[in-house]
Amino acid sequence: MTLDHAREVLQTEADAILSLIPRIGADFERAVDAILRCKGHVVVTGMGKAGLVGQKISATFASTGTPSIFLHPAEAYHGDLGRVVPEDVVLVLSNSGETEEILRLLPMIRRLGTPVIAITSRAVSSLGPLADIVVEIGEIEEACPLRLAPSASTTALLAMGDALALTVLHKRGFTKEQFAFYHPAGELGRKLQKVGEVMRTGERHPVAAEETTVLDAIALITKARAGAVSVVDGSGRLAGIFTDGDLRRLMSRTPDRLRTAVREVMTRRPVTVGPDRLAADALKLLRERKIDEIPVVDGDGRPVGMLDVQDLLDVDLV
Repeated sequence: MTLDHAREVLQTEADAILSLIPRIGADFERAVDAILRCKGHVVVTGMGKAGLVGQKISATFASTGTPSIFLHPAEAYHGDLGRVVPEDVVLVLSNSGETEEILRLLPMIRRLGTPVIAITSRAVSSLGPLADIVVEIGEIEEACPLRLAPSASTTALLAMGDALALTVLHKRGFTKEQFAFYHPAGELGRKLQKVGEVMRTGERHPVAAEETTVLDAIALITKARAGAVSVVDGSGRLAGIFTDGDLRRLMSRTPDRLRTAVREVMTRRPVTVGPDRLAADALKLLRERKIDEIPVVDGDGRPVGMLDVQDLLDVDLV
């Protein structure tokens, strides 16, 4: 019985979301266009549970390239109305369309000349005439056994808000790189970091000419506390890489060759990446090739850095 009830709750909420699909139409498109034209912020407001949903929707807008803030309707009467300017768009959430705090707030917002979008169960409500655009979610039956506690209705509000925010994202052509900029911390940001942000450069990236002896190449690696040295030809382009592994193999075969030119013992045509590649892609290469370092080269094939598996450990990608 307990599990059956839990399944019923989930089914009711799933049905609420599915019921929104036929409601995506001209008013929804007008709402998307209004947000795309917005020169200020999308100011999201709602009371109670709708307000909590509104905070999440506002955060989704902000993290996907649309500046947004949340305005508590009660706090608006005590000075926070100053957060709203005519260049903004106000997004109002109210399932009933009869929320007292919202109905008191909107006339003041209308006086500012700020466009208002409402997400509500029905346009024929006290809220409807106060909004420029009304996106209806329809009458939603709550999942609560008493059919009273906001549950399926808040799920529907959240889903419609997500649909709005992510459609705006799609129409903006928002990229992975832009997403990474707004998510510099946490797993999402780490996965979207570029090689150029984590590679070794300068003194930490030893570079040697092909004529450099193995002994001197070892000295460069040691000084840089690195695991490899990039070897360049006369034009400065990458010719190969000399790694700790190359040294071990050399010493096991011919330990007297430390004064040999490094070009004789380096790994030629090594795997490389560009600085604009995602660090996560470079990690995949390291794993596939079972190697610890990848030279980073520019468009002309010149080494600009070295990516070591330790660098990826340092940013928690491994």
